Amino acid sequence: MSGASGVSGASPHPAVSAAPSFGTGALSRAAALIHTLVTVEALLLVAASPGLAGLLLLGSAPANLPLAALCLLPLGPATAAALYALRHRDRDLTELHPARAYWRGWRLNAVPSLKLWAPLLAWLTVIAFTLTHFTATGLPGWWAVLLATIGAGSLLWGAHALVLTALFAFRARDTARLAGHFLFRHRSATLGAASLLVLTAAGTAVLTEALPALLAAPLLLSLLHSSRPVIAETQEDFTA
Repeated sequence: MSGASGVSGASPHPAVSAAPSFGTGALSRAAALIHTLVTVEALLLVAASPGLAGLLLLGSAPANLPLAALCLLPLGPATAAALYALRHRDRDLTELHPARAYWRGWRLNAVPSLKLWAPLLAWLTVIAFTLTHFTATGLPGWWAVLLATIGAGSLLWGAHALVLTALFAFRARDTARLAGHFLFRHRSATLGAASLLVLTAAGTAVLTEALPALLAAPLLLSLLHSSRPVIAETQEDFTA
């Protein structure tokens, strides 16, 4: 109060008062983003490492698909925690705690995410196993196309479900219904998730199978960006 009513003849220094404090400039924000992405990437790999190590030991035979699904179980909670940490990331270089946010997200979302991730993996395993043994089923060829379409739709539903699980505390069945609801209501968000899946699959096929693991954090940040309409509507209409 006294500073505002000081001597009238004294002139303020706008250049000094308007100068941004350390940690809030554009370069600092970029450094904060890179630090957060690298930290979240490393922690995601640590959290999912038991399953990823198992995948390295498995062969590519279709008979190993159920074991591969078991190895992928830790990836659900690890991904939900990464989404939580990226959503709650700090922009200020002096206030960075990505590791703390990640492990808080893991503690909050490990069980809720598994309630949806495990059934999704089981369902996708059935589809993949059927497609890899399709000639033995005797079904017409259009069934293969239908199963592949259902599998892709299930992956997109899973993307919405993981975002909702990571950011909101709903019951599993309510999260499942909302994910299905948003799958068609917000087509831009669904198309955004689909484009990420296509890019990841193409990059994996052309470059290396390790690509999804190496670029997990940037891909999840892009998923959060494309999911903004879903997050906004959920906050407005489905939370108190």
